[in-house]
Amino acid sequence: MYIQLVRDSPDAPPLTAEELTRYSRHLILPGVGVDGQRRLKRARVILVGAGGLGSPVALYLAAAGIGHLGIVDCDAVDRTNLQRQILHGTADIGRRKTESAADRLAEINPNVDLALFDAKLSSDNALEILADYDIVVDGTDNFQTRYLVNDACVILGKPNVYGSIIRFEGQASVFAHDGGPCYRCLFREPPPPGMVPNCADGGVFGVIPGIVGSVQATETIKLALGLSDTLSGRLLLIDAMRMRFRTIQIQRDPGCPVCGTREITELIDYDAFCGVSAGPSQATDESDAVREITPRELAARLERGDDLMLLDVREPAEWSIARIDGARLTPLATLQDSVPSLDPSREIVVHCHHGMRSAAAVRYLRARGFERIWNLAGGIARWSAEVDASVPQY
Repeated sequence: MYIQLVRDSPDAPPLTAEELTRYSRHLILPGVGVDGQRRLKRARVILVGAGGLGSPVALYLAAAGIGHLGIVDCDAVDRTNLQRQILHGTADIGRRKTESAADRLAEINPNVDLALFDAKLSSDNALEILADYDIVVDGTDNFQTRYLVNDACVILGKPNVYGSIIRFEGQASVFAHDGGPCYRCLFREPPPPGMVPNCADGGVFGVIPGIVGSVQATETIKLALGLSDTLSGRLLLIDAMRMRFRTIQIQRDPGCPVCGTREITELIDYDAFCGVSAGPSQATDESDAVREITPRELAARLERGDDLMLLDVREPAEWSIARIDGARLTPLATLQDSVPSLDPSREIVVHCHHGMRSAAAVRYLRARGFERIWNLAGGIARWSAEVDASVPQY
């Protein structure tokens, strides 16, 4: 049967008269009703991330009457967030996202019990923070936290409602639920650092988090209600440019070190696992070492006339917004074709928006014999902040 509502337990809290009115459109649904709404009121859901994905998830979960909602986020609201992070407003710029979220959600539904964790989820605190909740929603934007959330959910036996976005595309699924696969079953290893841009580097169509986050909220509510037909075992792929939705079947991997062989029984160093923990002076493999130069150091060398080539590996759209005078635009995707036109004997400083893509470019060029090469620490964003404020921030 398509709708399968798990029988309500006797400790489900009763609904007040105000709640009967507030949730009246739920109460007349065959798959919800009074018993289902009481289940939602009893449910404990924790959301990791109060940004692009977390915004619609939090708003819809609060509106739906999830009784206990935890929010984990360590960031402050930035002006660049407002194009897509609808949980926050212009007046919230500079505030902690957890505080901004709490005020907005209280307006949506004062009946929701909020728990705020203004902290970075880590291997040291994840099991303790997530243990008290029934469902975990992953609203993060980096691979190390996605693997952390996944592994913690498998260890704790919690369903992981997953979503990810980039540019015009998104994905959603439910991992580690009802014998289904986990995130590692689909993505055994993370991509090399810098190869997959985050939203700050690759951009994101503002409504994509709304679409994916709404799917995550839908799956979370279904799980809280005990409905049977979820995205467990399926990956939903969304292409907003072509407005196409499709799902692919995914199977649990018996060799998965987390949910299969159970080799991983405790949380690990996920920065190291994803290759982002070692700084330029901390790389354990010399071939992976990336020498960095700070914006002020670069400015001083340019001022005294050092012969440096500035290589900008951002995209043309970013170049049109802001650039460093004298730089050469060579998008990372075209770097391979541009290698013959570069002089290995010349000192080169590579930069991007924040430094991740340029670090990948430095590693690529070093492997091809370019020894006199530097990565601009913090990218053009840090250059604007520390050296030349006339270069626009974006």
